[in-house]
Amino acid sequence: MSVQHLHETETRWFAIRTRPRCEKSVRQQLERTGITAYVPLQTFVRHYERKTRTVALPLIAGYVFVKINKGQYVSVLATPNVHGFIKNGQELLSIPDDEIDVLRRITLEKDLEVAALPGAWLEGDLVEIAAGTLTGLKGRLVSVAGKKQVQITLDRLDYRLLLTLDPGLLRKINAR
Repeated sequence: MSVQHLHETETRWFAIRTRPRCEKSVRQQLERTGITAYVPLQTFVRHYERKTRTVALPLIAGYVFVKINKGQYVSVLATPNVHGFIKNGQELLSIPDDEIDVLRRITLEKDLEVAALPGAWLEGDLVEIAAGTLTGLKGRLVSVAGKKQVQITLDRLDYRLLLTLDPGLLRKINAR
């Protein structure tokens, strides 16, 4: 895994940690200062005793993604409720555009059940999604409690996304 540093003029994606439940407000504050910020949100319908409410919750709790250059680094750190950048040792860890694109594509899917899990790969077959808006995404097949799930790994973030899909949408690439 190669680590990319902040560049003087070129903007790159980086992940920052925030205070719990402050992801959306941090994004708004950063955008007001002209910094591109992204929080992947999932929409859920919550049923309460007297009402039903739709809520948008972060896919990865405590993370906001920022697209910055070196000159914007201090502004991000000075933002209230920002705890710091995700690092690999002492080096900032840039996130490739294609991993941000995966997050965007997944959060656009309405009836997709997704869980973001930190850590390494689980055992299983390498598969590719063969139909729908997520066509071409590759991951490991995981069977959890009788459900067919595909695990997509965001390597730089060291996170796994667990998608519950119809097995008919999957195509086996090879066995592990």
